[in-house]
Amino acid sequence: MSGHDQLVLCLCELTRLLWKLLLPLVFLCVLLITVLVLLVLAVRFWLQSSRNARRARDGRPTVAFFHPYCNAGGGGERVLWCAIRALQSRYVDIDFVVYTGDLGVTGQQILDGARRRFNIALPRPVQFVFLRHRLLVEPGLFPHFTLLGQSVGSIFLGWEALTEFVPDIYIDSMGYAFTLPLFRYLGGCSVGSYVHYPTISTDMLSVVRERNPRLNNPDYVSNSLFLSAFKVVYYCLLALLYGLAGSCSDLIMVNSSWTLDHILSLWRAPNRTSVVYPPCDVSAFLDVPLEEDGDRKCHSIVSIGQFRPEKDHRLQIRAFKKVLDRRGAGAGGREALKLVLIGGCRNQEDEDRVLMLRGLCQELGVADRVAFKLNVPFEELKREIADATIGLHTMWNEHFGIGIVECMAAGKVILAHKSGGPKLDIVVPFEGGQTGFLADDEDSYAEAIDRILALPPASRLHIRRNARQSVARFSDQEFEACFLAAMEPLMGTLER
Repeated sequence: MSGHDQLVLCLCELTRLLWKLLLPLVFLCVLLITVLVLLVLAVRFWLQSSRNARRARDGRPTVAFFHPYCNAGGGGERVLWCAIRALQSRYVDIDFVVYTGDLGVTGQQILDGARRRFNIALPRPVQFVFLRHRLLVEPGLFPHFTLLGQSVGSIFLGWEALTEFVPDIYIDSMGYAFTLPLFRYLGGCSVGSYVHYPTISTDMLSVVRERNPRLNNPDYVSNSLFLSAFKVVYYCLLALLYGLAGSCSDLIMVNSSWTLDHILSLWRAPNRTSVVYPPCDVSAFLDVPLEEDGDRKCHSIVSIGQFRPEKDHRLQIRAFKKVLDRRGAGAGGREALKLVLIGGCRNQEDEDRVLMLRGLCQELGVADRVAFKLNVPFEELKREIADATIGLHTMWNEHFGIGIVECMAAGKVILAHKSGGPKLDIVVPFEGGQTGFLADDEDSYAEAIDRILALPPASRLHIRRNARQSVARFSDQEFEACFLAAMEPLMGTLER
């Protein structure tokens, strides 16, 4: 037998062997897929039976909001309570549920906190479903591949929520898009989402591609060509999965033009997406008097925002240090200026961050001119804003900035980051007049503060008036009208 014939015979035997192996593998795959489909259908039937039993018992449909940190004091929580208040006022025959991971408090304490911090009281009580595994979405649990870890963790947390209570309509109000397929396909719910900030954005991809060191791109990654390339691939895959999960939403609301651009590029659902600016308690600040402030002996710079790393309080403190260094001592010097940092702490990690910021103030020698106000009630927040001259904001690509709007409504001169929602939607000219200032690094912030304080009081007053008049479009009333209009198609699916 020739070598050619031996090769042909060998190939034939190999083909015969592969065919014998392939058939069992195909059969096994079909069997596993069938079992998986049957399992999914069984889970879906079980969950929908649970909802039908609850509907038969209560006689009313239910709308549920997924907000694991509903007891925090940030802008996202203000959106949650204003949204529920609007829906309760419009739909009196519907129950409302909030999924929360705040285990250390009661439902009534959460509602009292909303009233104290945001001046929001609900027309009637809501039901709280307390989730025991919120740790699964804590960033501290995932020192590496944090976004992926939190996304996977949110699926398990969403599963806990779904098995505890199956609603008729599910709203993700905190940005956990990977819970949407669970509630839609397993729970059989109509699903909607209010997106404050995309989990991943094209800006984040650009930062990594350009090897630019930032909060989410540490030096050891940006300095390595291999790690940067790997992270780009990782981000691209995560963006693909995020887009698939988000596209499951029947209704998509975003809080700014910046967020809209990113969500449209990722979720690709323009017909279901609309901008609903978040509610800002504009009216509560309109009674702050607008008058010239030239006779003030001490000018206060106030910052409002949760003590999260992306808020970049370090930049505020370092820029403030530069301003103090330029002013020197004596009358009109450092004693004539103070920085007040107001914000909420969600957890121990945030509290540790505040300790680090206090340490930075000590290190830079500005601790005597910087005050920290944590989890303050609404009246104290309003008092601090009323006493301030400048409202300060430093987050890069802030999705919106409720604290910015509140400062502008109170008639303060705002100094915000030159990016994201503040640049596109808020600190924009009003009827041709200036409404505030923008900056993007320590030097430009320090220069802007000096420029604001050097303005004649009458010029500052003109900017403050423009700012107050420009933010009427961000009022609670505007939010409620836009939110209810956006929600109407989804609410129309309920059987009552």
